Amino acid sequence: MELASGKLVRDEPGEGVVRLRISNASRRGALDHEILDTLAETVAGLDARCLMLTGTDEVFSAGYDLGNLEGREFEENAEKLVAHPFHAAIEALEAYRYPVIAQINGHAIGGGLELALTCDIRIAAAGIRVGMPPAKLGLIYSHTGLRKFLDACGPANTAELFYVGRNVDAERGREIGLLNHVVEPAELEATAVAMAAEIAANAPLSLAGNKRILREIRAHAAALPEDVERELVELRESCFRTEDFREGVRAFGEKRPARWQGR
Repeated sequence: MELASGKLVRDEPGEGVVRLRISNASRRGALDHEILDTLAETVAGLDARCLMLTGTDEVFSAGYDLGNLEGREFEENAEKLVAHPFHAAIEALEAYRYPVIAQINGHAIGGGLELALTCDIRIAAAGIRVGMPPAKLGLIYSHTGLRKFLDACGPANTAELFYVGRNVDAERGREIGLLNHVVEPAELEATAVAMAAEIAANAPLSLAGNKRILREIRAHAAALPEDVERELVELRESCFRTEDFREGVRAFGEKRPARWQGR
């Protein structure tokens, strides 16, 4: 079944398993508003005992579609453009009752990597690369997104990912906790579908109950005081009003080094 003008495809590769495939190859799997809105709506309406998320060809997802951040509307309301559709999709995956597997067929960069990290289990093809480029865009990442990386990778590896901004290969991604398994590309689909089918065959109350407990433990252990959280949100929002962020987006689109001004 094709959704989001064909940019999101749904199939059922096993009993009790639903898979959503990002199919936006011309934009390297970039997550535009239509994909994100449809992903959030679709996930909210599912009840499969295991949900899978994957991409197309050589890319899982290159992240948030920076083409959405062009022109005057971007400069006037950039935070709203980025935050609402992406966060809605992330929240839908986080809230999904049953386990979610990321079948990472290709490169997962930026928001595409956070999307994969939001899944409970990540199985990747050997040869892919993963990375977080906010430092190369002049972007301050959300504290909720950074928390996911801290939970998965620890402070030192998260610092390296975000401060250096360099993509790393799948084996390094597995070493630092971004990925559960790395398999040969020809084995990826069979491996991921077999695990999803095994999960879906397990007791549904156990799957849902254990997932809820894990989610609640993480949420309460990492809760921030309201004033600190408000300050961090304001810090993130501040970057969208800077000349450096606008320059970072332009430089990314023009495939050239950014000329930072520190303002």
